[in-house]
Amino acid sequence: METLENSGNATGSAHDETGADDGSGGPEAWNHPPRGRSRTVRRALIGAGAAVAGCAVLGGVLVLLPGEETPRAGALPGPAGRAAIAAAVGAPAALPDLTALIREREAGVREHPRDDGALAELGAAYVERGTRTARTADFPRAERALRDSLRARPNGNAAALDGLAALAVARGDWPGARAFGERARKLAPRRWSSYAYLVDAYQGLGNGKAAGKNLEKLTELASGTAVTLRTVAVYRDRGWREDAEAVLSDAVARAGTPAEQAALLARGGELAWERGDAAGALRHFDAALGADPDSAAALAGRGRALTSLGRSSEALRAYRRAIELRPAPAYVLELGELYESLGMADAARTEYDALRQRGAGEVDVVVLGRLEADHGDAGAAVSRLRAAWKRAPSVGVADALGWALHRAGDDREALGYLRRATDRQKAGTVRVAGFMYHRGVVERELDLAGPARRHLGEALRINPAFSPLDAPRARAALDSLGEPDEGGPAQMWAPKRR
Repeated sequence: METLENSGNATGSAHDETGADDGSGGPEAWNHPPRGRSRTVRRALIGAGAAVAGCAVLGGVLVLLPGEETPRAGALPGPAGRAAIAAAVGAPAALPDLTALIREREAGVREHPRDDGALAELGAAYVERGTRTARTADFPRAERALRDSLRARPNGNAAALDGLAALAVARGDWPGARAFGERARKLAPRRWSSYAYLVDAYQGLGNGKAAGKNLEKLTELASGTAVTLRTVAVYRDRGWREDAEAVLSDAVARAGTPAEQAALLARGGELAWERGDAAGALRHFDAALGADPDSAAALAGRGRALTSLGRSSEALRAYRRAIELRPAPAYVLELGELYESLGMADAARTEYDALRQRGAGEVDVVVLGRLEADHGDAGAAVSRLRAAWKRAPSVGVADALGWALHRAGDDREALGYLRRATDRQKAGTVRVAGFMYHRGVVERELDLAGPARRHLGEALRINPAFSPLDAPRARAALDSLGEPDEGGPAQMWAPKRR
């Protein structure tokens, strides 16, 4: 049951795509965090003034309008003002405050329809709300407002380009996010949020070097939750789990709002669950819910951890509440698979059908590919994922396409993609249990008993309960392979010279 949001769904296009310098180094240089970045220096990533900085989802998606100032000391802003201030420093605004800001800007653009700044801020606010709630009806509204802003001010409009980059990230359109982010960066090289979206974009495109380069620039310009979560994502992808956890621990201690604290604790729970510590993950998610009882990410994570611990009834309640708050496709798929693992086929089918009805425009391509490969039309999944691979050859798409090919009966081609998804030189050093399981299953089908035994065993060592459906299958497949044959070469080392 891997978390699968925004792994490669392209739903829009961008203009004047520019190629960024990929940065220096590569996976072979990713064995350690940047030199000299001790625990003390890592704290600088968070920053002494980060008590109100950061955003749980799309840090920096909103900006203050040109010429606007934060309220003077002692002033008490209203809901829309609070949302604007939070956005200016990258903090997550409360949803009621965000809605108040949207209403205020809507009224403003009705009166001044060519106010490019208000249009850009309105579009960015729609992106933020749509992402936070997983209700994608806000995305077309966002695109209209942002493109109206560009029409009102076609040159030098970094705010609108930033908003379009954020929208592309929200839709999983990684080439578009790269193109818009690079254009915004060129116009305003000191604008921190452009680098945040470029980190997202290059990670989605499977270009870890460029993601790391943009992260370095981002940490020079800003601090807070938005920066922390992207730092953790890059560190995690490079296999630096302890450093990722240290960054999170420092950030939690400095979090200035319950929403920030909940986002950071939930991310820590995800890292703990990925490495098989379900009890530790549950503690993180419970702490996150103590800070923000309506954190959908923490509720879904709690459902995942409870599933791993065999507490299925509680897990079902957690997932249902998470989906009520934020009907993210990945949560719906996980709930369906939990139902299926419990023998509740009708309930599982209801969740799967709900995802299909939402369609490709609303469901991340990897989630939809997994849905069809495992619970529907594997051939359709292959076609969809091949197109996604051409647009954005990321690790997540490689794994999903390889698995779909296996489910469609083409194990030889499948193995090439699955090797790419698990190769330390191409995919980084992070090890994902589900990816290892997929590779091991295909190797077993191809009578590669040794590699199959190794990768199935690794999947279960990483996380013994990585999926309510697939973890038991991994054990059964490993058991079917039995122990390695005894014996081997009569002489394993060259004879000594005389």
